[in-house]
Amino acid sequence: MKKLKVAVIGVGNISSTHIEAYLKNPECELYAFCDINEDTLREKGEKYGVKRLYTDCKEMLGALPELDAVSVCTWNNAHAPCTIAALEAGKHVFCEKPMAMNAKEAEKMRLAAEKAGKLLGMGFVRRFGDDADLACDLVKNGQMGEVYYAKANYIRRNGNPGGWFSDKSRSGGGPLIDLGVHVIDLVRYIAGNPRPVSVYGATFAKLDRSDIKDKRGYVVAGSDLKKDVNNVEDLAVAMIRFENGCVLTVETSYSLNTDNDTGRIEVFGTKGGIVINPNLSYYTVMEGHLANVEFPNPTAFNGSEYAREIDNFIAAILHGEKLRASADDGIQLMRILDAIYESAATGHEVTL
Repeated sequence: MKKLKVAVIGVGNISSTHIEAYLKNPECELYAFCDINEDTLREKGEKYGVKRLYTDCKEMLGALPELDAVSVCTWNNAHAPCTIAALEAGKHVFCEKPMAMNAKEAEKMRLAAEKAGKLLGMGFVRRFGDDADLACDLVKNGQMGEVYYAKANYIRRNGNPGGWFSDKSRSGGGPLIDLGVHVIDLVRYIAGNPRPVSVYGATFAKLDRSDIKDKRGYVVAGSDLKKDVNNVEDLAVAMIRFENGCVLTVETSYSLNTDNDTGRIEVFGTKGGIVINPNLSYYTVMEGHLANVEFPNPTAFNGSEYAREIDNFIAAILHGEKLRASADDGIQLMRILDAIYESAATGHEVTL
């Protein structure tokens, strides 16, 4: 059986999860790498035995017409141009989150996919966790009743990665577009992907942590917070209202004077509530008594989800399996993020 020939554009940190997933999938072949950093490109090529190496994605796409699909794992500001170039070259694309720098770019990406007749999948990896599957089952099977409120946070005490993450021209923003996108999308997925209708948000840039020695493992290779550009928010908070009446409050930070890093999802319905922190717990009433149901591992996020999202992308191309995270999902998230940043800048609610 013919294997899909796959290239990875941008072979920095997150690309390893894509690369290793492609290597494990028997229906595809890791065919080429592209990166603007020649040292990183050469290092990854040697590590994974990939010989076709390029520093320009358009050059690679022109030189390798036999390519079937690409993963885009670049800085955020290159997501749209690289994705559109690959789609126009007739390739299926799997793009890391966030989809783009803004919703306008994301719309252009979807249009390019539609014109090319190719798939455009999104890297919303939390959708592929056991916890997401279990939470969705509880909602679909009626154990939650009407879902009407949710809370989500992704908080770091001292976790600004530096490098391109803290440079707005390359990242598009700070913890909201980097971390918040995960928890906002996960709640929306569990709740059945309702359409957002209004947003109120605020952002803060208050804490300079460049002199803190303990970087807590978040600093990207080669970055130096003392020298890096740091013009993104360090805290973002928002309230998002959806068309079905459900409301989500979210808070996310790189730097906050708190006790511990946290990542907690809470979803509340008329018949039960879900907390993911990191394992999933279900709270309800049984036989007139308050009842807590604790689900053990492997419901917690454990990293295997990256392989599942790539497997879903490959199966969608070869076997018509539905993409679990589509371009439409990416656009809705970009609309939410755009609105939070706009609301923070204006001090007013933004209607979508």
